[in-house]
Amino acid sequence: MIEKGKGAMNATELKTKTPDQLRDSLVALKKEAFNLRFQQATGQLENTARMRAVRRDVARIKTVLAQKATEAAN
Repeated sequence: MIEKGKGAMNATELKTKTPDQLRDSLVALKKEAFNLRFQQATGQLENTARMRAVRRDVARIKTVLAQKATEAAN
């Protein structure tokens, strides 16, 4: 699972994970993004850069999942 405060994920790390692990990470990141949006709306968010990092991590995971899906189809 993703730890708070952890830096951006490495694409090579993600490629070694199974699709189920990637989906679990994706769910966790989406929950974190939801919470970050609420914190920002209420003025409680201190680390605004974390929102960007989470968004990019979600994109990385989705990209790796799509790559794995196309590899499996071939």
